[in-house]
Amino acid sequence: MEVLAAARAGRVDKDAILAEFGCVVGVADATFSVAKGEIFCIMGLSGSGKSTILRHVNRLIEPTAGSVLVNGQDVMSLSKGDLRALRAHKIGMVFQHMALWPHKTIADNVAFGLEVQRADKKACRDSAEAALEKVGLDGWGDRYPDELSGGMQQRVGLARALAADPDILLMDEPFSALDPLIRRELQDEFLALSEKAHKTTLFVTHDLDEAMRVGQRIAIMKDGRIDQIGTPESIVLHPQTRAIAFEGVL
Repeated sequence: MEVLAAARAGRVDKDAILAEFGCVVGVADATFSVAKGEIFCIMGLSGSGKSTILRHVNRLIEPTAGSVLVNGQDVMSLSKGDLRALRAHKIGMVFQHMALWPHKTIADNVAFGLEVQRADKKACRDSAEAALEKVGLDGWGDRYPDELSGGMQQRVGLARALAADPDILLMDEPFSALDPLIRRELQDEFLALSEKAHKTTLFVTHDLDEAMRVGQRIAIMKDGRIDQIGTPESIVLHPQTRAIAFEGVL
């Protein structure tokens, strides 16, 4: 409790809290809301807390304090069963590394979450094929992951998140491992898909150019705190901290 009080008071910074208490402040004073259908980027360097915030939304990480509201409901109040239902039906997540099952076909990889929900086989297959079509991989369902390029595997990861038709997408640096040309192509495809699907999206990135291209609003994080939230234009034209103004945003 002493550590939490110190962090809330802001009397010591992240490094000082680590030195004094042996605890790490992952995120502090991070308050924001995301509108339905909005693409909200969370940007920062490694260790800034951006992925930690993302994983609080579906409670992959349990916050020490505070609340996380999804459609007005605090996910911290959910039972284990309700939390599983939230993750299965309301929130889809796309990771940097897809971790596709090498022994399963692309369609089976995409349908895996639906199979866990015990949907019938035809519904799983139909949903998988529809999701693959959305990401430009129709006709690839019977192939295996090692037959696909890195960019195509990223599309499979996005299709897997879309298969259950979630309201919210959490995307944790989904394109950062790709070469620049493929990355740009997938950004364009994601934006086109978002315009059609209107999914509420939290998109984590460490790349300013990507945040500017993808995000309708951007939260810039440093040392576990949000320095500024705004549209891409407002952040460039009206920086609120010296770090943002004089250090190329970070």
